[in-house]
Amino acid sequence: MQALEALGREAAALANGGRPVIAILSANEAEVGRQMQICNACRYCEGFCAVFPAMTRRLEFGKADVHYLANLCHNCGACLHACQYAPPHEFAVNVPQAMAKLRLDTYTDYAWPSALGRLYQRNGLTLSLASAFALVLFLLLALLARGTLFPGPLQGNFYAVFGHNLLGLMFGAVFGMAVLALAIGLARFWRGVSLATAAQDAPTPGLYRAAGTEAVSDVLSLKYLGGGHGQGCNNADDAFTLWRRRFHHFTFYGFGLCFAATGLATLYHYLLDRHAPYALDSLPVLLGTAGGIGLLIGPVGLLWLNLQRDPAHGDVAQRPMDRGFIALLLLVSLSGLALLLWRDSGAMALLLALHLGVVMALFLTMPYGKFAHGIFRSAALLKSALEKRVPNKLGLGSD
Repeated sequence: MQALEALGREAAALANGGRPVIAILSANEAEVGRQMQICNACRYCEGFCAVFPAMTRRLEFGKADVHYLANLCHNCGACLHACQYAPPHEFAVNVPQAMAKLRLDTYTDYAWPSALGRLYQRNGLTLSLASAFALVLFLLLALLARGTLFPGPLQGNFYAVFGHNLLGLMFGAVFGMAVLALAIGLARFWRGVSLATAAQDAPTPGLYRAAGTEAVSDVLSLKYLGGGHGQGCNNADDAFTLWRRRFHHFTFYGFGLCFAATGLATLYHYLLDRHAPYALDSLPVLLGTAGGIGLLIGPVGLLWLNLQRDPAHGDVAQRPMDRGFIALLLLVSLSGLALLLWRDSGAMALLLALHLGVVMALFLTMPYGKFAHGIFRSAALLKSALEKRVPNKLGLGSD
């Protein structure tokens, strides 16, 4: 093992012009680098996912490289069960687990503000549920103080409970902060893992368009949750299953449909002067209902898989954070569907406060956990697609 690591350091020094490579890496970063050196010598898993072709373009694995590869990994688990060096072998190669631990560090390293990233990392589930509870309680107390908590049937008119301008101000501020934090985090991540190419090899606008098209296709299809062979991921054991991919699709597209419904309702309000409440057969309601059902099926399935997952397939320390995000998605879906079903009842104001509080909690925590992971992974897929289209100076990769 020591001889192999020494050989890796010597190869890295040669790639650096004969100069020793000096970098201060955390324990998780160094562990990913160690395992990638071993995998780079073996290459049995080269066709499994995007991680291994990207790995072959490198002789050394510095901070930028391991951060990139960790977010490129989809944690499907296939390489663990195929690996001849997996535990109990002395090399103890477990790529999904090592990548998962480092991925969590990147959420904090690139988060803005950083303090919120660290807080969410330590207490993801508690912070998610406490934020939702606090916001719901605040809205309920506000309605109680105004005497409008149980105002009687309002024919689904939400603005009779909270004025349109007030709702716009509340959600505009929260959503704006979430977008700003995500944008800064993404910019930090992209700078941290940026392509290290000479100026003459820098990607052209045409190359960016081609790579962007490929990356978008990979994101929308969740290509790498197919396990590299189309049979799916490993979850409870070494059996392959496509359910993780399917439940991610329900969640992803359910969220997208809900967002589309909100955006369309905004256009109706401001451009067409058509104000809520909308009929049950209107496009905003139909999109929101379909999205809500997707956000119910997907998170329930992901929670079921999470509870069964083999600890070796990931980082068990992240499970509270994962489950906190899933819990918020479930609460958003359940409260939204309940609000739709009983919007003409006397409980509408209470249900509206519950739904609004949970949605705001989701927005507030989005930049610091599993939602950020989706943004960083998309950026890593774009970088992977770009790398395929620039010359490999090492001449060692499969391209």
